[in-house]
Formats: sequence, C-alpha cells, structure tokens
Amino acid sequence: MLSSILINKVKLETKYTDGEILHEHDDCIRMAYEWLDAQKKTIGVSKKIFAIKHIIEKWSGRYISQSDVDVAAHIHPEVKGYYPYFNISSRLTLPNIDRLKGILQAHTQDYEIDESSRKLYYREE
Repeated sequence: MLSSILINKVKLETKYTDGEILHEHDDCIRMAYEWLDAQKKTIGVSKKIFAIKHIIEKWSGRYISQSDVDVAAHIHPEVKGYYPYFNISSRLTLPNIDRLKGILQAHTQDYEIDESSRKLYYREE
C-alpha cells in the first residue's frame, strides 16, 4: 500500500491538469493507483477519452478527484501521460475488488458499478 509519506511528497511534485487541486483523503489516491495498476499499459498514450475519475469512483465506491488521479498516475512507474491521456488500453480491465482490501475509505459513499458502467470494461481481472 502506498504510504502517506510518499503520497504527500508526490502531491508536491505532480503537474496537475486541472486548475483546482482537491484531495479529500490519501485513500482516494490509493484507489486510483490500484485502478490504474490493473489496466493494460500501451506504448503510447490513448487517444480515446474516458472520464477516468468517474469510472474509478464507481469501482471504488467513493468520490475521486481528478487531482487524485493525477497523483496516482505520477506515482505509478508504468503510467505515462496526463489526465485523461494515459498509456492504458482503451479495452479497460475491471480490477478485482480485492485490490481495495485495507483501504478504509473504499465503498464509504454511494457510488457503485451499474450495468452501463460495467459495459465500459472489456475484461475482468
């Protein structure tokens, strides 16, 4: 699990893609990191735009800011690019729910995967 020390360090180093920087909880960055980690990485950045933060919110069951995704991507050693253009496959992978074990803020809000959001995924982990 990503440490709060690492997260706070990277928050200062991250080039944010939105003018408003918002972080509610370090767990939001941890959840975004886990979602990004589950995705198949590509050589170049995706040209297809996804509302990644909204997709992660439904999977994690909690609000995730674009700033959280920016930091998670900056931390991840294999993720390149800037929101929403990352080097992840447009054939999204639904991460295993076990990735959220130990992340206390997971599923604490009223976000859930519905049938329409499930259709965004090409495969399950």
